[in-house]
Amino acid sequence: MAMRRLPPLRSLEAFLRVARLGSAKAAASELALSPSALSRRIAGLEDFVGKKLFKRFNQQLKLNEAGEALYESVAPTLDALADAIAAHIDDSRILRLRLGVLPLFGSQRLLPRLGELRTLYPLLHIDVETSGHGDARLGDTLDAAIVLATDPDPALHSVRLDRNYVYAIASRQLVASLGKEPDLALLNRQTFLIHNDMPNSFEAWKASLGLGDLHPASIDHMDSGTLLLEAAAQGLGIAIMHDDHLTRSGDARLDKLFDVRVESPYSYWFVCKPRALETRAVRLFHDWLVDAGI
Repeated sequence: MAMRRLPPLRSLEAFLRVARLGSAKAAASELALSPSALSRRIAGLEDFVGKKLFKRFNQQLKLNEAGEALYESVAPTLDALADAIAAHIDDSRILRLRLGVLPLFGSQRLLPRLGELRTLYPLLHIDVETSGHGDARLGDTLDAAIVLATDPDPALHSVRLDRNYVYAIASRQLVASLGKEPDLALLNRQTFLIHNDMPNSFEAWKASLGLGDLHPASIDHMDSGTLLLEAAAQGLGIAIMHDDHLTRSGDARLDKLFDVRVESPYSYWFVCKPRALETRAVRLFHDWLVDAGI
């Protein structure tokens, strides 16, 4: 029986990456392709199936109805194919886990404890990615991820790793200059520093202090907690971050503004696809992470 013609695997890979990330730029970066090369792969798949698969909005690509149908049909099959190939790879010497971790969690909480994991399981090695949005790449380039979220996708296996409180954090000099009680006029002249993954933290902090009319001179966004803390320490603004981030940094240049504790909308979560727990590397790491209380 003749084998039915299939589209190029590279085109299918590009399709899955764009579908999961929602961005041609992000997908091209992960695949180490130029935007034009990525576009050619997507166009090749669209030519093969005879229909458009995405709605295009500048750099953002969103699956249309045909794209959604194709994704639902091929994604589980390609994930199963990847698992089948992995089962035939000789891992008798090394178990490898592809883990997505936000940089600050990695440096403050994970790396200081990884020696314990290595002692328990010498053959378990971890490839770490810190580019964020790890949940979008599960089953693709990542086996598991530690993400900052309110509520993870219910289709994923998830474990909450902590509960935190939001603080306004700034240099000791700036904290001293702003006083012990909120002054709206003074605060309106400040720059606030917000993490891209924690946009609601600032609103929660303002609401708790009754500062609904606060409209600061600028709100600067960053995708790195490490950079946020350093920017605050350098006097570049007031960072809205978790108390745990400040405590673990041990940075004497920083202090809490007003020392008002606000429950955070966000927590760190371990997430993976449910079937990933069937692989030994993911299961060993998951169980250690939960038991160790990282």
